[in-house]
Amino acid sequence: MFDVTTKSMQWGEETLTLETGKVARQADGSVIATLGETSVMANVTFAKEQKPGQDFFPLTVHYQEKYYAAGKIPGGFFKREARPTEKETLTARLIDRPCRPLFVPGFKNEVLVMCTVLSHDLVNDPDIVAMIAASAALTISGVPFMGPIAGCRVGFVDGEYVLNPTVDDMHQLRLNPEQRLDLVVAGTKDAVMMVESEAYELTEAEMLGAVTFAHEQIQPVIDLIIALAESAAKEPFDFTPPDYSALYDVVKAAGEEQMRAAFAITDKLERQAAVAAAVEAIKATLSEEQLEDANLGSAIKKLESVVLRGDVVKNGRRIDGRALDQVRPIVAETGLLPRTHGSALFTRGETQGLVVTTLGTGDDEQFIDALHGNFKSNFLLHYNFPPYSVGEVGRVGSPGRREIGHGKLAWRALQAVLPAPTDFPYTIRVVSEITESNGSSSMASVCGGSLSMMDAGVPLKAPVAGVAMGLVLEDDGSYGILTDILGDEDHLGDMDFKVAGTENGITSLQMDIKVAGITPEIMEKALAQAKDGRLHILGEMAKALTEAAAFSVHAPRIETMQIPTDKIREVIGSGGKVIREIVETSGAKVDINDDGVIKIASADGDAIQRAYDMIYSIVAEPEEGKIYKGKVVKIVDFGAFVNFFGKRDGLVHVSQIENRRLNHPSDVLKEGQEVWVKLLGFDDRGKVRLSMKVVDQETGEEAKKEEKKEEEAE
Repeated sequence: MFDVTTKSMQWGEETLTLETGKVARQADGSVIATLGETSVMANVTFAKEQKPGQDFFPLTVHYQEKYYAAGKIPGGFFKREARPTEKETLTARLIDRPCRPLFVPGFKNEVLVMCTVLSHDLVNDPDIVAMIAASAALTISGVPFMGPIAGCRVGFVDGEYVLNPTVDDMHQLRLNPEQRLDLVVAGTKDAVMMVESEAYELTEAEMLGAVTFAHEQIQPVIDLIIALAESAAKEPFDFTPPDYSALYDVVKAAGEEQMRAAFAITDKLERQAAVAAAVEAIKATLSEEQLEDANLGSAIKKLESVVLRGDVVKNGRRIDGRALDQVRPIVAETGLLPRTHGSALFTRGETQGLVVTTLGTGDDEQFIDALHGNFKSNFLLHYNFPPYSVGEVGRVGSPGRREIGHGKLAWRALQAVLPAPTDFPYTIRVVSEITESNGSSSMASVCGGSLSMMDAGVPLKAPVAGVAMGLVLEDDGSYGILTDILGDEDHLGDMDFKVAGTENGITSLQMDIKVAGITPEIMEKALAQAKDGRLHILGEMAKALTEAAAFSVHAPRIETMQIPTDKIREVIGSGGKVIREIVETSGAKVDINDDGVIKIASADGDAIQRAYDMIYSIVAEPEEGKIYKGKVVKIVDFGAFVNFFGKRDGLVHVSQIENRRLNHPSDVLKEGQEVWVKLLGFDDRGKVRLSMKVVDQETGEEAKKEEKKEEEAE
């Protein structure tokens, strides 16, 4: 009934297995990949005909984490997986980016790739397994895919690269100083196609070494996929790329001169209008048959690409007139918004981000329900890209894949310089509103986010800047590397290479390649050129903050205190009675962690002090020989009981009230009276012994030595 094909290999410390032929047999390609006990099923289907008039390649990649894979039931009210989580969206992009450029040019049939996590051993991250499964499913499906690809994750500990570190090793790297890198690389047999990373100030050489290490480690996986395909691949789909060379020659002759003039215009909107006019002029010269040709859009795009790319490589000239390594003019400003905790406006050429920082308490942390467990995050970065930023009219809805991906890239770039939660116990939310865009708004979010947090008084370890690099690689091997690319250079170029970091090193690297053939030499040069650009941008950013920003008066103040863990129960009280009383009485927010760290938050410093004192009185122990202010709670024949330390009471014997003999304590004391007492010590039964007479009741200071001598003489 089943025609099952299975291929296995040892990969690192785990066994990698690919299986096809048993499940989802009606899909064009179906593979279950297993690494350790983490299994992901990838299914590929594709339309056998192109939709009429479609001028783009409709590839859709979905990645789904099923909670049953880890033996869990989804949290919240709805016990069913619903909208994609951030991890699912980012992983779908991770698979899409290296696969998309490898489909045969001109293929525009709809393709659907669905990856489903079936089992998760909480050790091996399913995103890498999903990428391998998707590649294998595409390779055996018959779709015109020039793969396979494979991917792996790389860590960096004590100067050594680590293949596929565990989920725990990669969890919250900011709190794990030994682990300095979370790098995902995907590539073919010959070339690296995609890089995504979170790093902690690695040098360019260390980063390049990690990418090279990863490319070496994926080679046996590519061989395994090829072996599977040799046994189980379907017949290749009958597809011949369309030949529109004759149409292109007509388009080029009709509009090359006008197109070159259009691309010579520096202003983005004027240039777009001129390019559109050139396209209309070209169409005006064409016959009806040529206008109806489905390849007309491709021919026009090829002309635009040839015009832009030719000047870059041959003449070292870009469409806005800059040198290849030149960054656009930068203006950085901070403190724009009066009521926000921190704000910055970062403008680089025609790209601009308004970035705002808000500081919150522990109650504001993001609760994340993930397959490998539930955890909280105290750093959030949200990126918004409204249509007006590019002068367009468009639908505004919930964040799309692009917004989530760009926001995560900026989040990764800034993670490395955040203070430790114990040093700065705030929840930090950064929101980047892209108000103008013409290339690399994600890097503008990094620069603006760094400035905005510093404006809010966040003690960053160092400022972070980011720059987007581009590449034009010609068939003869000649190339040009572009610093701070424009939108058109990104669209018509061969590489989008984003590098963010401090003066000391790289904190994030993201790379997408559209062509095979990026050599280590090109990558090394691109990283060096990116470092120069990054340092230039950091210098411009430094002009915006010449001195340390004051902490906003509108931000909550947070004080931390450490208590013994065995005292946590006393601070909380039965049913939370004590902690509620502290909050109500003081007016401050109180957050207690399991490790005994207490965060007290309020915009009112007096409220924080009241809460601190109340908690301290519960957890601290009175010190022998110290003076305390207390209140008389009960008078008896032999003395008075005084509440002097939280809920602690102690006895002031009648002989310790004054330096004279009293008939009865009530001669000088009454209940509710405030008095100063000194803790003399504890008796054999642990009872507290207090004294009033050795303390000056007016000043609260210890009585003078002369008085003590008189007392002893008596």
